Amino acid sequence: MFRRFVLASFAVVVATSCSGGDEATVAPTSTTASVTPSTTTTTTTTTTTTTSTTTTLPTPIAPPADANAAEQVIELGKISIPAIDVEMGLYEGIRLTTLDLGPGHWPGTALPGSARNVVAGHRVSKHQVFLRINELEIGAEIIFETDAGTFTYLVTDAQVIEPTDLWIISQTPAFTATLFACHPPGSTAQRYAVFAELAQ
Repeated sequence: MFRRFVLASFAVVVATSCSGGDEATVAPTSTTASVTPSTTTTTTTTTTTTTSTTTTLPTPIAPPADANAAEQVIELGKISIPAIDVEMGLYEGIRLTTLDLGPGHWPGTALPGSARNVVAGHRVSKHQVFLRINELEIGAEIIFETDAGTFTYLVTDAQVIEPTDLWIISQTPAFTATLFACHPPGSTAQRYAVFAELAQ
């Protein structure tokens, strides 16, 4: 005996066939099954993580009360400015005793290669390293060589400022350098400041 099950439209129909040629006909029996359609819900969860990095900026020292006082001699490296034929040692400090040796890095500002650093130098006394600072044009190179590496900055701006304009030493996360010297040459009435950005 052979049975066939056919599933059609949620109804099951059973038909029976016998061997030997005699066929008995059986009225089809229908059974209706109630099927509740199932629903599959897929939930996707997206997690966003924001990571913030806090950068602690250096804190520049205040201008020295006695600009003529001695300070420890610390040579940081070398500064080169090809456009105005400068190649000289770079020292830590801004007192006149340090600037008499060469350009001085303002203590507490970032070092070359890091966020904003500030360097001061003489225009007319001693070595006159920044005598021609006012000749620097946009794009001129300022190169610092230190134990940390060689860092090339490109001049972006220059301006005459007042001696009280201490905003030039304010630290920012930008990789910039500021050079300044007395202005006009032979006077301490103002300062000539050159601004540069680290080349990529």
